[in-house]
Amino acid sequence: MTILRVGVGSGNPVKRRAVELAVGSAGDDDLPGGPTGVAVESVPVDSRVSEQPTGHAETVAGAENRARAALEPDRDLGVGIEGGVAGFDGADERFLIMWAAVTDGDRVGRAAGPSLALPANVAARIDDGAELGPVMDDLLGTDGVATRGGAVGALTNGRVDRAEALAAAVSGALGPFVAELY
Repeated sequence: MTILRVGVGSGNPVKRRAVELAVGSAGDDDLPGGPTGVAVESVPVDSRVSEQPTGHAETVAGAENRARAALEPDRDLGVGIEGGVAGFDGADERFLIMWAAVTDGDRVGRAAGPSLALPANVAARIDDGAELGPVMDDLLGTDGVATRGGAVGALTNGRVDRAEALAAAVSGALGPFVAELY
């Protein structure tokens, strides 16, 4: 029996669930080494980027840093997920962005999840130095929105599930490890 050991560079249960969804959506024959099972472990690590990453480059770097730190010698894959805020050419708004990175120590796969425009009042607070999670907690009168539905859930009134949105990014980042086209 071969178990594929996957480290998730976060203690956030939503990020772990996203990886479980992504890895579980690929058949065992597609996964590296053709394992008979998968073990996903949360590994709280430092992203080595700002608490509130801004721009795609910093957000991607955070995902890559988390993936490398979660790999460790006893794991087959390391996965990093990072949320950030960025602009896009051709759009005036600031957007919530999601990036994932997967590494086996030799290769790195990267992919983005959905992006959502931020309300102007939220974007203004982030531009003033606030973090998105606490801003959303304040606006919603809650605590720990980042470990539940996240900003994406609040901004879509639950139409986009945070774990599923992050799983889309992780699934894309798994591409080089599961598809022969790479």
